[in-house]
Amino acid sequence: MRALVVEDDAGVAGFVSRGLREASLSVDVARDGVQGSSLATTESYDVIVLDLMLPGRDGFAVLRDLRDQGITTPVICLTARDAVDDRVRGLDLGADDYLAKPFSFSELLARIRALIRRSSGAPNNPVGVGDLVVDAVTRQVHRAGKRIELSAREFALLDYLIRHVDQVVSRTMLLEKVWDMNIDPQTNVVDVHINRLRKKVDHGFGSPLIHTIRGVGYVLRA
Repeated sequence: MRALVVEDDAGVAGFVSRGLREASLSVDVARDGVQGSSLATTESYDVIVLDLMLPGRDGFAVLRDLRDQGITTPVICLTARDAVDDRVRGLDLGADDYLAKPFSFSELLARIRALIRRSSGAPNNPVGVGDLVVDAVTRQVHRAGKRIELSAREFALLDYLIRHVDQVVSRTMLLEKVWDMNIDPQTNVVDVHINRLRKKVDHGFGSPLIHTIRGVGYVLRA
């Protein structure tokens, strides 16, 4: 899952982006409204965390750009503006949720996960494929009843694969959704992490679940 954080306060942007990465999301950060609007309208994201008080263009203008262009990416407004009029204006412009500063990161994360589940039509949690069970809320993975420990990036990779079970996903798709935008497209980081994931998810179990489609990408299927 991929998130865009549009926030001019370096401390808040760092805190939110770090927490989201620890929760297995890939994160891009924009520090003003102009960059935020550019990224939000040209890149693909699962959720946008948008401050309203931004230099260049305020969050209301960014939100208006998104909705005017028919972009339906879920947006949660994160701002010190907690007046009722601001909340109403943001929601009327197409925001999906609103959280005022100061905030609890655990609440922000819960709201983000809820928005992503609703917008993606993701299956009920936990999700199972064969004897593999993935719980996106607790971030626990079990196969044949055995607990499997994954790094944050490995979990994000498995989570994306299981949300697209039986669908072939390319390396480019994985780079876009599981890694940040600045990563070198020629890197072999996807193959490296797939190999690590295979050793944990498939090694020692009856049949492999992660399959390579030569020249195309990967698929998770029983």
